[in-house]
Amino acid sequence: MNFSIATLLANFPDDKLVAPKALEKKLNCEDDDNLKRLQIALDALERIGLLVKERGKYRRVFEDDVVEGKLRCSSKGFCFAIQDVEGSEDIYIRESQLNTAWNGDRVLVRVTKEGSRRRSPEGEVRLILERANNSVLARVKETEEHEFRAVPLDDRLLFELQLAPSEDPPLNEALDQLVHVEIVRYPLGQHLPLGRVAQILGSDAQAASDIDIVCCKHDLPRHFPDAVVEAAKALPAKLRKTDLKKRLDLRDVPTITIDGPPHPHSSAIDDALSLEPLDDGEWRLGIHIADVSYYVPARSPIDVEAQKRSTSIFLGEVVIPMLPEQVHRICSLLPGEDRLAISVLVTLTSEGEVLFYEIEPSVIQVDHHLDYQQAQAVLQRHQPDTLAESPYPLPPLDTLSELSPVFELVDQLYSVTQAVRTQRQRRGAFDLNLPESIFPEEHNPELGKFLSNKFQYDDEGELGAMVVSSLLPARAIVTELMLLANQLVAEHLMALQLPAIYRLHRSPDPSDMQELVKLVANMGIDYQPEQEDEVHPRDYQHLTQSFAESQSERVLTYLLLETLKPAVYSTTPGAHFGLALDQGYTHFSSPLRRYPDLLMHRVLHALFEHGRDRRTTRSKERVELRSSASHGAVGWNVLPTEMHAELEEYFDSVVTHLTEREKLAQEAEDDLEGLKKAEFMQARTGEVFHGIITGVQSYGFFVEIEELLVEGLVHVSSLKDDWYEYRSRQQKLVGRKNRKQFRLGDRVEVQVKSVDYYRQQIDLVAVGGGSEATDDDDDFVPGEVDAEAGDENGHRPNAYDE
Repeated sequence: MNFSIATLLANFPDDKLVAPKALEKKLNCEDDDNLKRLQIALDALERIGLLVKERGKYRRVFEDDVVEGKLRCSSKGFCFAIQDVEGSEDIYIRESQLNTAWNGDRVLVRVTKEGSRRRSPEGEVRLILERANNSVLARVKETEEHEFRAVPLDDRLLFELQLAPSEDPPLNEALDQLVHVEIVRYPLGQHLPLGRVAQILGSDAQAASDIDIVCCKHDLPRHFPDAVVEAAKALPAKLRKTDLKKRLDLRDVPTITIDGPPHPHSSAIDDALSLEPLDDGEWRLGIHIADVSYYVPARSPIDVEAQKRSTSIFLGEVVIPMLPEQVHRICSLLPGEDRLAISVLVTLTSEGEVLFYEIEPSVIQVDHHLDYQQAQAVLQRHQPDTLAESPYPLPPLDTLSELSPVFELVDQLYSVTQAVRTQRQRRGAFDLNLPESIFPEEHNPELGKFLSNKFQYDDEGELGAMVVSSLLPARAIVTELMLLANQLVAEHLMALQLPAIYRLHRSPDPSDMQELVKLVANMGIDYQPEQEDEVHPRDYQHLTQSFAESQSERVLTYLLLETLKPAVYSTTPGAHFGLALDQGYTHFSSPLRRYPDLLMHRVLHALFEHGRDRRTTRSKERVELRSSASHGAVGWNVLPTEMHAELEEYFDSVVTHLTEREKLAQEAEDDLEGLKKAEFMQARTGEVFHGIITGVQSYGFFVEIEELLVEGLVHVSSLKDDWYEYRSRQQKLVGRKNRKQFRLGDRVEVQVKSVDYYRQQIDLVAVGGGSEATDDDDDFVPGEVDAEAGDENGHRPNAYDE
């Protein structure tokens, strides 16, 4: 079945009848098997009362005591259904009420017991909407009845799988091995789930390939289906004259791309920049984004697969791309090649204020490509001594001679970028200064690349706020201007009341802010928020500026990060806290690697091709729908009614999936990084490192080894010199007799005691450092274990624990 029950139900708007034919089209049911499965699903949903049938069409039935959520379970069998609605309560589900649902599944839950002030509401799983686990990592065992079973490594999956007979590979060869098991059949009545061994990975996790572990654990596709490959091969390799019709020709405008070093398995360069001086010190800035949607029609095989993946995933030297390489080759903005783009052309003052902009389909030709190091060397060319002193190896000037025609353009772009940044900060946006590691790549090249690029994005990324690069400020040219493009596109879509997918970043909880203020006060930063009951971006701007003047900036920034909420996708415009936008921000600038960006390009194409620029055909006055001059001048539906409704319904049906796939991608990337760190540190068991305390709990404290960005736990049981009490208010452990303390921000020396490779846990022993406790904070407050920070064994949540 190409669709899940969740996808099917997402196509039923409130109280509207939907014809089976419409569902067949939306769910791409083209063959007899899928048509039959669709009808079986509709009949089943009608039988259990979720759908009613009227005149051959179906309507969704919504019940007050039934909610939708995603299961999050623990290894002890405690499960909660986490609702998508902000502020909704988590619903506790006993193991006996799971009805074969597994951790991570999307479910409908019937609330059976209302919550109280101290207890969560309880419920039972009524229907499994979507399975999260299509495969599992497991170890094979043989039962007394000589049956082969697979025991999942994820101890939150509370079951065993019966293994189907197999000749490739034979099951006796898989015995006691770590294997990748594909789910053939989920639990059915009293029958165990049935699995098939797809791959033998090794005798244990460490003997297996880390890439294989991550791909199997997160069920990441390694190849594209044959239909997608064939569709990609059929795409035109060269531009045709018909492709250029009704496009703005910008091929004569000097244009550059600035990007990271080329990836061996990805040629995704989807943004380019141009800048032209105007009168009165103004500028015409061009932000050109590859027009991927022109080559990927809706509901085509390539599009269906791209929606399923939703984002590219970068695993070191391996990329799990959203789109096939053929699409990358014809869309990437390569020097000397004519390329189709959607261009945001912005008129700016010298102070970075936006006066006017237009969004046009265009054709461009990139003149030069620079990587970040080259761009940085160009900016520093007037101080040649600094090139050799840079922590990143910057190319010498004599190797940049071929780029000399764009020296002035790079300087101007950087100047304009600084002005745009000033405007962003004036409205209250804040930047995150996170550590960048110059890791000893000769020891572990892949991990070095991971860490030296940590927290770097072409826009605000997963954290919701811009991350500044102290080592390569040239990165800011691209990042700042992509933020601006995303903001302006969202503003334009809102002004014309077009369907869109927005990027929301909600404000932190005031209680979390108050706790943060108390913690940073203990570290010498005194700050009083503007309001006690509401958090403003400017509060965080002031805090980060204060952090920059502190010797404990890294730890303080980590504390601040813990208060930020994750960014999500929504069909309703809302605030973006990290960028200090009251409403209106979207993702538009990376259509080769993010599906929401591709969808926004489709909306713009609908505007270009079908937008109504006047109220009626009899009206003489037209509005230029592609420019900001149209804002406030449109009082009619710009798109045809049916097209507008179809886009809205489609966006409603996919928006939750897009957020979840982005989260999965981040978990996979974090997992691989964790495995590589664990492997690196395991080889250094017994060695001593300098570190900084980044977290304190009743069971011990976490230490980040400086320069390596590797975190481990010093368990309180390893502190043999005294009995240590936990002071939760001050976030520290204090010895009862020796008055020695280990608190946030203290520098310590630690020895690597042991490493659990698969769980990515590093156990450390303190061999020096800490500080002396004072007598003015003896108000001992027993601390409780923070479930988000870890358990009594020092196990912090990873992707398996969420």
